[in-house]
Amino acid sequence: MEDQKVIYDNKTVKLFILATLVWGIVGVLVGIVIALQLRFPAFNFGLEFTTFGRVRPVHTNAIIFAFVGNAIFAGVYYSMQRLLKTRMFSDLLSKFHFWGWQLIIVLAAVTLLLGFTTSKEYAELEWPIDILIALVWVAFGVNMIGTTVIRRVQHIYAAIWWYIATFVGVAILHIVNSFELPISLFKSYSLYAGAQDAVVQWWYGHNAVAFFLTTPFLGLMYYYLPKAAERPIYSYKLSIIHFWSLIFLYMWAGPHHLLYQALPDWAQALGVTFSVMLIAPSWGGMINGLLTLRGAWDKVRDKAELKFLVVAVTAYGMSTFEGPMMSIKFVNQLTHFTDWTIAHVHIAGMAWNGGIVFGMLYWMVPKLFRTKLYSEKLANAHFWIATLGILIYAIPLYWSAITQWLMLREYTPEGFLAYPNFLETLTQILPMYTFRIIGGTMFLIGFFLMVFNLAKTMKAGSMVAQEEAYAPVLVELGARDPKKESMHRFLERRSVRFSVIAFIVLAIGGAVEIIPMTFVKSNVPTIEAVKPYTPLELAGRDLYVSEGCYNCHSQMVRPFRWETDRYGEYSKIGEFVYDHPFQWGSRRTGPDLARAGVIGGPMYKNAAWHYNHFMDPQKMNEQSIMPKYPWLAEKDIDLDIIPAKIRAMKKLGVPYPEGFDKIAVDDLKKQAAVIVADLKASGITADPGKQIIAMIAYMHKLGRDISTPAASDSANAPAKVVVESLPNTPADLTAGKEIFGKLCASCHGPEGKGLATFPNLTDDEWIHGNTPTDVVNTITNGYPVKGMLPFKNQLTEQQIKQVASFTLNGLKK
Repeated sequence: MEDQKVIYDNKTVKLFILATLVWGIVGVLVGIVIALQLRFPAFNFGLEFTTFGRVRPVHTNAIIFAFVGNAIFAGVYYSMQRLLKTRMFSDLLSKFHFWGWQLIIVLAAVTLLLGFTTSKEYAELEWPIDILIALVWVAFGVNMIGTTVIRRVQHIYAAIWWYIATFVGVAILHIVNSFELPISLFKSYSLYAGAQDAVVQWWYGHNAVAFFLTTPFLGLMYYYLPKAAERPIYSYKLSIIHFWSLIFLYMWAGPHHLLYQALPDWAQALGVTFSVMLIAPSWGGMINGLLTLRGAWDKVRDKAELKFLVVAVTAYGMSTFEGPMMSIKFVNQLTHFTDWTIAHVHIAGMAWNGGIVFGMLYWMVPKLFRTKLYSEKLANAHFWIATLGILIYAIPLYWSAITQWLMLREYTPEGFLAYPNFLETLTQILPMYTFRIIGGTMFLIGFFLMVFNLAKTMKAGSMVAQEEAYAPVLVELGARDPKKESMHRFLERRSVRFSVIAFIVLAIGGAVEIIPMTFVKSNVPTIEAVKPYTPLELAGRDLYVSEGCYNCHSQMVRPFRWETDRYGEYSKIGEFVYDHPFQWGSRRTGPDLARAGVIGGPMYKNAAWHYNHFMDPQKMNEQSIMPKYPWLAEKDIDLDIIPAKIRAMKKLGVPYPEGFDKIAVDDLKKQAAVIVADLKASGITADPGKQIIAMIAYMHKLGRDISTPAASDSANAPAKVVVESLPNTPADLTAGKEIFGKLCASCHGPEGKGLATFPNLTDDEWIHGNTPTDVVNTITNGYPVKGMLPFKNQLTEQQIKQVASFTLNGLKK
């Protein structure tokens, strides 16, 4: 039979390769910037557009969707045409896909820096961009599945199974997680609230890792590793088991991101169980990849592309073992909210995803440009620099996680937290963040070497944009003969049917978890005391989201003693029924804020403290790494949108009174006036229409509804302890000075002269008196309404007397 001429579209492949290189440099550069911000707050540059909270999502989106996304498309477009012996289904769809995806990336960067975000991990983009993503993704899927329909080979190869699963999986995830109610062009509220939103988001978040960072890369592995090694894949049967078991199990594992949190036990148990089960198919894929190199290990010594691919597959095995281990509840205590998670995702991202991309490009670009790689030595140098950079990046973060976890849960012999101030644990791990900068910089240097190497390779060669090839005409085999053809082999001839079955397999896990959480009311018990946000608090919450505060602060107190002693009562599922979206967080670079509004609680601070803290965190505590937010005191609350926000919340089921939207602005102004009066009493003059007032209102809302109001009348006041004398030995004064530095200096300054509006302790003007009895009782019982915590739950009687002695006798007068 005469062969037919096929013309491969190499131009689109080249465009995606160039985009991969450009966005890869941008993504890593932005990553180094946020690493610098965590170590040296000055790198926030004092601008609202460059704070860590806004830049961090730019980094994750640039790496995942810009760098990795374009690399996936380059690899898919190159391999599919050659595997199926046909041109892509539609040149128009290919162009729309490429330029549409680049537009999405640019819009993402601009909107995130401007503060337009939904706050959902890996899904921060607002609703117009979500719609554009859906359109571009469907175009990609139609183009891909259409190509399988017009193929000139009988069966679709294993790599294409993974490409199909990627398209179907991401489509399901993106659409379900993006259900939101728009209230303006760049503001919307999630249709889900609280625990329901958390389940949907981490079903999406976990499986975004699965179906954007894993399944397409397994497809690339199944094509480019055998090509680079010049060996067939080790086992066809293992490929089948690997594929179907992994795409089925992955969709169930999302709740392992929410262990010990306000989620029903059955959902947590499902997440743990399926996460542990994932080890088997994941390692099956790793074994299939590594055994493909049987008889070809000598090539690994000389070829950089194989080095990268081997490290990538090995890192895949390590990460897919570590992930299930992190989902075991006891281990999760350590890993969650610490740098362990950061190290884990970067081992996977830099070694697994980066390794596959680098290996693929070093093999593909010379083939595409019909020449040899410019420099094998440079490629090998890139490999060793990048690999060493990954290790220097990740190992200190593992050490950081263990150090911080041990400090957070350490108690004194008297039964008090050894490090009650979260910042004490953070300052101990900051040196590890220096290594993170070094490791990331090394990774970037290696990236630059690759860009130079590939640019020289492209210049030396010549790409044929419309490459000619020849393939025989496909002859349909007809109905399946059970004696000659297995069911799976038959499915490989029916790509559309294959895609439908993949959809069903993928949809089961999400449906089982999301539908009961959404429609079975007993899964989200309500608490009568929990009230909707006032208009001012809602405005403050939206600012909290816009500024990206969720990147550093959680709002979820887990039921561990060391968390309840430090933050307050553990979180309940019914607290979050009005939270659109939820704000539980995934990493604590700062303390948990779930109980920031509980007067008398360990996290409560008064309005003046919050005002000064937002204006200059380092003035409040010189070791703080939080950016300054002076624009909050300069920018006005958008009053025009408040009624629309109230109406949107009412549509989502928040029980505001009928017609409340018409008086919402007046309600906001009344509450703002109260906060302004409180600030004025502390010597701070503020405009009630500024954003800082809304942020303070939101801080004081957190946890307040379920707390018991602090006693304010003298009948309920604690008994006064009479102190005749204070310990005054050098050892006592030294101990008191240490305690003062840890617990008191953040408000009163290291020399006790007061910060901002907080009292000077070195003069004779004392609010509650400066006798030993007065000072000891003030330290013991605090003054919660004004933000001074009672320290009787953190310090022993002797320690309280020591810090009182240092205050009266040790501070410079």
